[in-house]
Amino acid sequence: MADLVQLGKPGPEIFPDDLEGAIRELKQTRNAVILAHYYQDSEVQDLADFIGDSLQLAQAAQRVDKDVIVFCGVHFMAETAKILNPTRKVVVPDLTAGCSLADGCPPELFRRFLAKYPGHKVVSYINCSAAVKAMSDLICTSSNAKKMIDSFPAGTPLVFAPDRHLGRWVSEQTGRDMVLWPGTCQVHELFSAKELAKLKVQHPEAEVLAHPECDQAVLLQADFVGSTTGIIKRAVDSPKKTLIIATEPGVFHQIQKKVPDKLLLQAPGQDESCACNTCPHMRKNTLEKLYLCMRDLRPELTLDEALRLRALQPIQRMLELSASP
Repeated sequence: MADLVQLGKPGPEIFPDDLEGAIRELKQTRNAVILAHYYQDSEVQDLADFIGDSLQLAQAAQRVDKDVIVFCGVHFMAETAKILNPTRKVVVPDLTAGCSLADGCPPELFRRFLAKYPGHKVVSYINCSAAVKAMSDLICTSSNAKKMIDSFPAGTPLVFAPDRHLGRWVSEQTGRDMVLWPGTCQVHELFSAKELAKLKVQHPEAEVLAHPECDQAVLLQADFVGSTTGIIKRAVDSPKKTLIIATEPGVFHQIQKKVPDKLLLQAPGQDESCACNTCPHMRKNTLEKLYLCMRDLRPELTLDEALRLRALQPIQRMLELSASP
């Protein structure tokens, strides 16, 4: 399991007037790089050295040449950076920034689940813990899931975890039967197919873009289904001026910067009274926490070396396959 280490007593939480400027200065003095996911708040995205989806962030972590990696995302993403960079310090703004998919696939339960399917190869979505990665033959992201599944010879029995919606969608795309772990993303599963249909009636000119972590009833109404990066690219390239987007709204910031004239509508959730489609874990990483973690170099994420090496193998295989034609 990963350990989050905090050494010494935390310093006083006194923030400079120019918080952004102080963070930029700390990047220089700490010889640090800030990696941020698209689901971060816009002000965090704007301070990052690299912004991307899970695959792009894993690839960026592989290329890091700084002493310190500051990961603005969720816990499993920082773990991946540490797996790829054992000699570098990896710090996170908020140690409680988890993921419903990773949390919903506990390693011991997953181990017992796999025991029911001997002889199966295990493909795990990157949204899982290092311990689950260590039990996997190959890791995938929503950007490369089809390619990863296709890398196995036809007829190979497969287990896919932890997102059942992504697994079902990939199964349809590849024509491969897979055993699915019954996990879901707490953000994407809350989009309402019924409310989306109503919104489409109100905006018949709109194009609907959806992430494959959404329920099948939502995906059936989409004009485009793709990863976070795929959705951003399609939103920019689409001839449509109105877009309904079924994924975490953090992507709107990068889209709007590139095509400010387009109207971006969030696909509705099941409960109009809450912002349930905003990831509560991703949004824990505030500017203030980012400043403190860079100032104090904590919380720091560490991994048991034996676990790291086991988890490294399926990640490296994914990166190798992703780089090939």
